[in-house]
Amino acid sequence: MTETHGYECSPWALRWRGMDVDALQRTESAFAVSNGHIGLRGTLEEAEPRGLPGTYLNGFYEQHELPYAEAGYGYPEEGQTVVNVTDGKIIRLLVEDEPLDMRYGAATAHDRVLDFRTGTLCRTTEWSSPTGRRVRVRTERLVSFTQRAIAAIRYEVEPLDEDLQLVVQSDLLANEPIESDTSDPRVAAALNSPLVGEFHRASEYNAVLVHRTRRSGLRMAAAMDHKIEVDDGIRARIHSEEDLARLTVAVDVPKGGRLRITKFLAYGWSAQRSVPALRSQVEAALAGARQTGWKGLLTEQREFLDDYWRTSDVEIEGDPELQQAVRFALFHILQAGARGESRAIAGKGLTGPGYDGHAFWDTESFVLPVLTYTIPDAARDALRWRHSTMDKARERAHQLGLRGAAFPWRSINGAECSAYWPAGTAAFHVSADIADAVLRYLNATGDEEFERDYGTELLVETARLWASLGHHDRHGTFRIDGVTGPDEYSAVADNNVYTNLMARRNLMAAAESCERHPDIAARFGVDTVELDSWRAAAAAMFLPYDEELGVHPQSEGFLDHDEWDYQGTDSAHYPLLLHYPYFDLYRKQVVKQADLVLALHLCGDSFSQEEKARNFAYYEARTVRDSSLSAGTQAVIAAEVGHLELAYDYLAEAALTDLHDVHNNVRNGLHMASLAGAWQGAVAGFGGLRDHGGTLAFAPRLPPQLERITFRLMFRGTRFQVEIDPDQATYHVVSGAPLEVLHHGERITVTAEPQRYAIPKIDAGEPPKQPPGRAPMRRDSEAVRQYAEPANPITEEGR
Repeated sequence: MTETHGYECSPWALRWRGMDVDALQRTESAFAVSNGHIGLRGTLEEAEPRGLPGTYLNGFYEQHELPYAEAGYGYPEEGQTVVNVTDGKIIRLLVEDEPLDMRYGAATAHDRVLDFRTGTLCRTTEWSSPTGRRVRVRTERLVSFTQRAIAAIRYEVEPLDEDLQLVVQSDLLANEPIESDTSDPRVAAALNSPLVGEFHRASEYNAVLVHRTRRSGLRMAAAMDHKIEVDDGIRARIHSEEDLARLTVAVDVPKGGRLRITKFLAYGWSAQRSVPALRSQVEAALAGARQTGWKGLLTEQREFLDDYWRTSDVEIEGDPELQQAVRFALFHILQAGARGESRAIAGKGLTGPGYDGHAFWDTESFVLPVLTYTIPDAARDALRWRHSTMDKARERAHQLGLRGAAFPWRSINGAECSAYWPAGTAAFHVSADIADAVLRYLNATGDEEFERDYGTELLVETARLWASLGHHDRHGTFRIDGVTGPDEYSAVADNNVYTNLMARRNLMAAAESCERHPDIAARFGVDTVELDSWRAAAAAMFLPYDEELGVHPQSEGFLDHDEWDYQGTDSAHYPLLLHYPYFDLYRKQVVKQADLVLALHLCGDSFSQEEKARNFAYYEARTVRDSSLSAGTQAVIAAEVGHLELAYDYLAEAALTDLHDVHNNVRNGLHMASLAGAWQGAVAGFGGLRDHGGTLAFAPRLPPQLERITFRLMFRGTRFQVEIDPDQATYHVVSGAPLEVLHHGERITVTAEPQRYAIPKIDAGEPPKQPPGRAPMRRDSEAVRQYAEPANPITEEGR
């Protein structure tokens, strides 16, 4: 194992040795543990020093007014912000009345490890107090994948040189003081003591606190219980007040002895349930966790993850750091979505307060493809959350004078929270992205029950949106004007190609679903006239194309815009939106993130290979990647058109965005879409996975820097594996029925017997150029080799 950017490189874990107070904010995000319902940032048990404390419940938020210099019809009036709820991670230690604080005394050893196979965050610290008393502290933390409401911490203290009196304080703490990065005083006010106490109780070793939010009216409960193991007697006291419950344990521990405390935590929230009901809920969850016990929780966690990795693992040979980063990405994507169960998957998951805890289109277009082919139940649950917000989406469409459902650009509860129209409501493509995720899930699972209960309605109402948003011009062409595509540097444009292609797919998929389920169609008032109108709109969809340049404008008129002065742009002025006015960005050929290039990926069956190559080269020269969403998509298309080394560079950028803190904002949480982009770059890029029309197709190729990539997927209940070598690909079924797929256009049947197929060569010519200073960092062979060297001990001074 070796060290890079403070982290050691290891295939199945993320480790940080030594204490670096300045790095705590970003390591707390990386070391977060979650199950999609509960999220615990990786703060130290002692609570200080800390970067940014955080305990989150999915969907639990506070409301605040949205600020406008000038009001306008259709502007959302209220925003939503994720709340840092009651913190149960806190376990403070006093050694002979000296508090363990990593800023004082000396930490002669300190390391933390996030283990992707066990699903635990472990810590070992050897600490010498200012007066020279030495202890070893070991902790292990998990949020259970199998018991949704439960988190647990194992805390052990061992005197190293002498008998010691130890005092441990284990807390539930609400309204934890927190510094907000927001410049909006309304948001800051919403986050300042957002919880109002309603109930508290403490007895023996357990306690419960119940709070509600001041404006959103949500209620949450947190409870704790403890198992204490020590060789001799203890003195214990517990008390509670409105915002604090504390168990204090005092014990004399001899040298060679130890104090071990297992802390069980339970969380729950509701918009409707009463205080007694929520209290009962968390107390019952605690009883179940105590019955399972610490070892039982560990066993369940490992079994859950063993099953996940059997379906989802991506093995990369030739780049150890990239291998770690891709598994880190897959682990955090699982943590974001595994037990969301009809709640959103936020842009930061439950790792931090970034983006106010909102979910975006990122979920459907980046995260759900990963979940669909690895843990499809989680993809289904995320889509059920979208369906649960249908009434709000219908209301939003009605407010805008449209039919169907207009899903929000950003939200926690389904209501639009974006105060900026051009890069908010105008980005209507989110509704087509949801429909695309529905279609992909149905094709991958054959889940007819989901289609009847949720899928058809989602497809119908989003199709109605496009039918009313667009119009047939005097030539009969169907146009969708005044929208914003994925590129937020080109806003409120006409006929964005990505949007039009996704809307076309949405319209056709809705018509086909209604034909499969005429009774469901009748329930929602769909008749043959409406079905015919959808098909007519899809058939006449306008897709602008420039014959002279041989490329598609990402939106109509884009190619007529002036070029951005890339040569004259200081490298310190990226991202551009922080240094230049939007009006100037909107009228220039400058692209924030992959837009037309994303269309080449998700709607690739609408382009020829020659068109893909020309489009990719054109937009490479104009894409500045001021968004973390871009690199993964660029990796996919670079690989498809044969620029394999460029694809490798982009894959590394996507995978390492958080571990290298590329955008200098990991302190606010990880980037779920970029993490998903790591999987996309490996599986859809070098694996060539495409799923157009429900047919799985692969076109695998390796860059010269890698020796092999192996990945596993699930499709229609069959688990199968694809292994890519420089000259051949091997397919075989791990479990389930044989499967028909395409290999570089050839139809093959994948069975339990491994079958090998040659990989055709490709000559892509010269790689395209990026804007000056905006090329991805090269993953040269020397940089990769350094991560294979033996590790050197990392000291605090060495940082």
